[in-house]
Amino acid sequence: MRFAGKTVVVTGAGGFIGSHLVEQLIAEGAQVRAMLRYTSRGQRGCLDLLPEASLSQIAITMGDVRDGDAVREVIRGADAVFHLAALIGIPYSYEHPQEVIDTNIVGTSNVLIAAKELGTIERIVLTSTSEVYGSALRVPMDEEHPLQAQSPYSATKIAGDALGLSFHRSFGMPVTIVRPFNAYGPRQSARAVIPAIITQAVSGKTLRLGTLETTRDFTFAEDTARGFLAVGGADGALGEVVNVGSGSEVSIREIVRKVGEITGAELEVEGDEQRMRPAKSEVSRLLSDSSKAERLAGWSTQVTLDDGLHRTVDWIREHLDLYRPQEYAV
Repeated sequence: MRFAGKTVVVTGAGGFIGSHLVEQLIAEGAQVRAMLRYTSRGQRGCLDLLPEASLSQIAITMGDVRDGDAVREVIRGADAVFHLAALIGIPYSYEHPQEVIDTNIVGTSNVLIAAKELGTIERIVLTSTSEVYGSALRVPMDEEHPLQAQSPYSATKIAGDALGLSFHRSFGMPVTIVRPFNAYGPRQSARAVIPAIITQAVSGKTLRLGTLETTRDFTFAEDTARGFLAVGGADGALGEVVNVGSGSEVSIREIVRKVGEITGAELEVEGDEQRMRPAKSEVSRLLSDSSKAERLAGWSTQVTLDDGLHRTVDWIREHLDLYRPQEYAV
């Protein structure tokens, strides 16, 4: 499926990955409807950081994916839906598990049920997460790796994935599940570890971080968004779960070293207890096997970690006023 000329709904379009996906859909010639969570200030999240030329091409609807009626109305008449809306903060899921359950599971079921009732959607792309795998039992981690719910957040995403696959198998719905590994890049909030490191580094502050020895498969956001489009458009990916990751792992300690080199700063790190996950909840290692994405959709990463970090540092330096480096973002 090609998205040029199609009406495409993106839930969670104001989020970090969502905003990059919207940009690429517009560039491909899609007519984009963005569903954003309502705030009284009319905030549009990361979409407000897009060029006005791009923003003017987006049809924005305020609502909440927990509202089934709102979901049905925004996708009515659309050709495809990319469902990214979710509460993604793992520490937040410790504090407010019910809200995370309602948003991530009920929100996903609302998208699926509305699409089933309308019966006209050609493609439904659900967003998973590498967190569903938990700490690696083997590497690289392909889509057959066991699922381990090590946080309430990851449990809700496992449930959402199962719902999506069940609707495909039960009703023949055109569902594809994209499972991104750790995306990073411009516009990401300091809730994530790379911008947390960079914002503290360029502010000349001692880095306050959690565990440094964990490893992650970091994928630049533009590559992640391309992965959504490639996998979402691949007929062979219908009814499938597909990893989108770089296939390389790096420790948080190594990210600190690289950021120090880029910024020219001698970085000191202090352990911060509030940034530590509970021992049984900490995911210690993630490394993607994304060969399925290449086989089914011809996708692979294009941006190296060093290049991506340079581009992210440059962007954060230009937008440091959007961050509060001295505060821990949950």
